[in-house]
Amino acid sequence: MNTISTYEMLKEKLGEIVPDFELQAKAELADEINTLKKQCNAVILGHNYMEPALFNSVPDFVGDSLELSRKAAETDADIIIFCGVRFMAETAKILNPEKTVLLPAKIAGCSLAASITAADVRKLKEQFPGVPVVTYINTYADVKAECDICCTSGNAKAVVESLGTETVIFLPDEYLARNVAIETGKHIIFPTKTPKVDSDLDYQMIGWHGKCEVHDQFKLEDIENARKQFPGVVILAHPECSPEICEACDFTGSTSAMVNYVKDNEASHYMLMTECSMADNIASENPDKEMVRICSIRCPHMNEITLEETRDALLYTQYQIEVPEDIRVRARKSVDRMLEIGPSGAFTKITKS
Repeated sequence: MNTISTYEMLKEKLGEIVPDFELQAKAELADEINTLKKQCNAVILGHNYMEPALFNSVPDFVGDSLELSRKAAETDADIIIFCGVRFMAETAKILNPEKTVLLPAKIAGCSLAASITAADVRKLKEQFPGVPVVTYINTYADVKAECDICCTSGNAKAVVESLGTETVIFLPDEYLARNVAIETGKHIIFPTKTPKVDSDLDYQMIGWHGKCEVHDQFKLEDIENARKQFPGVVILAHPECSPEICEACDFTGSTSAMVNYVKDNEASHYMLMTECSMADNIASENPDKEMVRICSIRCPHMNEITLEETRDALLYTQYQIEVPEDIRVRARKSVDRMLEIGPSGAFTKITKS
């Protein structure tokens, strides 16, 4: 595909979303990247939160963190470019120690991943000896190395239930933990909020205080205003949103579950309670459906990933991801266990009753 055909493809998909002059410039970058990745035997993985021009032009695979983790485990490319945030690229390195893994940004961190450390996990394990630890994929490698199994938002309930234990430590997202507790019927406590845990207290899940800075911004009035302004709108929430938000929405699921929900349903209007660039990516694949853009919340970390940085990552083999081998080996066990569980489809709550 040359620059002209790349531009025409982007124009067809994004002409109503992205200004034409921007599409022309980005088509040139995309064409350069696609040429470079063939020369370098590279594969590009693109998360659903990537900005539309990048998402629709250079990734070989797109999806949520679980889908992309699977692709990272299966690839035979020499170089993996992960257009996502740092913990995602670390996961690719955990699964592919012999390959070069590049993150096309200098930092591209994550507020949720930064909310917990390996020392925090060790302290919890001392406080609750023998209780298995489930760690959300949105964590750094040293935290994964301290847990028993990882999960994603799409398979969190299945992972918790796979352990077959009455009590589980679930880290670090407070809202996802609360949502999973509701789905599994477990009573949850947060030791960091109540440091002295009464031994007689009834609890089956131990959570943490971490939150995603994007999903924490959504409020119930956003939903109320959308329903007033757009009667019949279908509202979808990511389970990193608060339980109150998820309860007020029509569908709760991972990013890929949301993509599939819009594709498979006949409603004409949708609103997403998640990183807002994703609405443009869904709109580009569903031109007959309108995405209500009340949302204007972008993840500042995902926003660091650009076509320019992706090109430079290939040109200069820059921003290589490294994971110490002792940490990688232990983290690999928890990631492999997660991959064995499978995606488990959408979050259990499909529609409001």
